[in-house]
Amino acid sequence: MSALAAQNIDEIVSHEPAEQELTDGFHLVIDALKLNGIDTIYGVPGIPITDLGRMCQEEGMRVISFRHEQNAGNAAAIAGFLTKKPGICLTVSAPGFLNGLTALANATTNCFPMILISGSSEREIVDLQQGDYEEMDQLAIAKPLCKAAFRVLHACDIGIAVARAIRAAVSGRPGGVYLDLPAKLFSQTMDAEAGAKSLVKVIDAAPAQIPGPDAVKRALDVLKGAKKPLIILGKGAAYAQADEAVRQLVETSGIPYIPMSMAKGLLPDNHPQSAGAARSLVLKDSDVVLLVGARLNWLLSHGKGKAWGEPGSKKFIQIDIEPREMDSNIEIAAPLVGDIGSCVQALLDGMGKDWQAPPSDWTDTIKSRKEANIAKMAPRLLKNSTPMDFHGALGALKTIIAERPDAILVNEGANTLDLARGIIDMYEPRKRLDVGTWGVMGIGMGFAIAAAVETGKPVLAVEGDSAFGFSGMEVETICRYNLPVTVVIFNNNGIYRGTDVDPTGRDPATTVFVSDSRYDKMMEAFGGVGYHVTTPDELSRAVNEAMDSGKPCLINAVIDPAAGSESGNIGSLNPQSVVKKKK
Repeated sequence: MSALAAQNIDEIVSHEPAEQELTDGFHLVIDALKLNGIDTIYGVPGIPITDLGRMCQEEGMRVISFRHEQNAGNAAAIAGFLTKKPGICLTVSAPGFLNGLTALANATTNCFPMILISGSSEREIVDLQQGDYEEMDQLAIAKPLCKAAFRVLHACDIGIAVARAIRAAVSGRPGGVYLDLPAKLFSQTMDAEAGAKSLVKVIDAAPAQIPGPDAVKRALDVLKGAKKPLIILGKGAAYAQADEAVRQLVETSGIPYIPMSMAKGLLPDNHPQSAGAARSLVLKDSDVVLLVGARLNWLLSHGKGKAWGEPGSKKFIQIDIEPREMDSNIEIAAPLVGDIGSCVQALLDGMGKDWQAPPSDWTDTIKSRKEANIAKMAPRLLKNSTPMDFHGALGALKTIIAERPDAILVNEGANTLDLARGIIDMYEPRKRLDVGTWGVMGIGMGFAIAAAVETGKPVLAVEGDSAFGFSGMEVETICRYNLPVTVVIFNNNGIYRGTDVDPTGRDPATTVFVSDSRYDKMMEAFGGVGYHVTTPDELSRAVNEAMDSGKPCLINAVIDPAAGSESGNIGSLNPQSVVKKKK
């Protein structure tokens, strides 16, 4: 071959276009999440998102696969609460999406940042209602139940959609966001370099919102005029992770405080300023109440009624990032709009060295009531009876948590929840996770799994037997991932009590379960460790052994079937018929 011919061939080869590198919708979703520091997904695989889960694992993400989407969604929601990053729940279309939607709505109500990502049917078929596989207009259904909802039709828009979902989930008052990804989107391809450029790293997703100086001065003036002040800490204060500032506010002000259930541990429950054991007294007799990340909803009797004393007897100062929360039930004398960390720090800065602690007659009265109530309760917590009642069983768990303050307590049920809330003290922030604002049952196993995954800490899930039934199959998930979760089921054979009867004698009563069920055998069936206990001493030994092992364990704790009360402490919300039917 001549030199000229060889040169011509070289020129031809050098001008041939290089093979284009491509990416697709699957990888763009993964890359967008990873770019924003999201490395864990909770979900249930199936059409059309099965391969997305597989690819997430290939790319180094952790994918926790559940048995039911609602439990996966609850896990994602509480992961958001614990980390301040949106928890991700991945579901299939239609029924899977609907299962996840309950958790999304609950996350929004509780202000937990979460993103529900669901595969969906193709738009052109859905919009004409032509009967596609699992056809449903998921975006329209999700919109009323979350902070924001987006649908992505083109691969080049995945990056911006994920960024918008993240920002919506965590900014302002956090909540749930829905992201709709039709099946065709995943297989769409585009140039890899252009795809990388289309991704967005969210900057300052939840910027601080500083309260106005006038609002701070107004709040301090109201607080200075108080003779019987009270601070109420809500789960918003726990979410904010402004732990040291909150502690300084309480201790610098000298004001007694009570924590809502998921705020327990922001300061230890045995702190001298804690008024939890005198809750009824301080709610009724206080004259100024500072709400820190707590809402005056049903959990606080809407700020009115007998629990709060005479109408108009107190003024409220409220810290909340959402202006519309103010005056939602009663007048707020001093609204402080901003993020909790900034608002609390502004109050601290304005107090000055001449700040006066509350009058001693107020704090002494609270102390006396606390001591009396604690002394009255003590014998009930030490009762070592067979079968156990709730107080004796919870007394044993109270001691265990005191010895293991780093453990995370998950709690749900009726009596199991209501009594544990007041009996079991917490010592560190974000270590108590429960049913929250809606009071829904079924959060237990999802919360327990996410708490173990996100923190690596041992988890103690204390469940009523009814509450456990909503998510109990997830004990298989706990075993599959070998998580350090110990589940204690308070088994009293039914809902509230196991003693009701059907007046006709035909069926079991609606509130009664199979007598003497052995839930511990469920855990053993999946390779975990089961225990069956009948006394508080046996319960204490079993829980300590289980938590020391670090293995998946379930303890079936036999509770007296007659020990419970109707609807726990909220029986007043359960209407009673006043009509006597003639026979």
